[in-house]
Amino acid sequence: MIGVRWLARLRDAWRPPDRIADADWARLLASSRLFDRLDATQRGHLRELSERFLARKRFSAAGGHVLEDAHCLAIAALAALPVLNLGFEALAGWREVIVYPGEFRVRRTHHDEESGVVTEGDEALIGEAWERGPLIVSWADIATDLEHPFDGFNVVVHEIAHKLDMLDGAADGMPPLPATIARREWIHTMQRAYDALAAAVDRGEETAVDPYAAESADEFFAVVSELHFSDPATLATAMPGVAGLLRRYYG
Repeated sequence: MIGVRWLARLRDAWRPPDRIADADWARLLASSRLFDRLDATQRGHLRELSERFLARKRFSAAGGHVLEDAHCLAIAALAALPVLNLGFEALAGWREVIVYPGEFRVRRTHHDEESGVVTEGDEALIGEAWERGPLIVSWADIATDLEHPFDGFNVVVHEIAHKLDMLDGAADGMPPLPATIARREWIHTMQRAYDALAAAVDRGEETAVDPYAAESADEFFAVVSELHFSDPATLATAMPGVAGLLRRYYG
């Protein structure tokens, strides 16, 4: 016998999402110059994806944050931006968005393989994405991203890049690729740029790309994804191969 909950989820999945009110959509577009780069067709598609995001994802507040409808709409639109050409299916596999008022702290456990010592400590974050788990973000940083859309940072785009990366399992800096991009080309281009950045950071050089990108391959992909949407000129100058690859991936 098919369970009642399963039937309810199936019904919700097929139910058309609610339409975003014209006034609410207009306020969002006017709130940030980030959306100025989209033409009318792209804006229409972004609105459709945002409606589906709002219908399929469950929002909750944490840390005393007061979650407003406008916050949910902004997060939905920013999350939909990277999948404008990839399709809504790229956001599958998870349902929850947790919003903090600002940075939040998580407890980390680190195991040193050489010494065998295990240490614990708190880490302050502004965003986090779990495989098949929630998207967790700081509203204060999202508001800053909307106010200053071209400064090279966008926490929602960063975390959605992690979600895309994890669609095929472990976060390794390589999401499932469209047929137009060969796996070998992606690995060669990204690895060469990552190695060059890591070497520059190790030498203590000032880099155009946030040195946090040198932490790991998955953080590199997330950081350059931020730049693709928020400061593409800097990315094109610093890493032209990566910039070209992301234009083909994201559009």
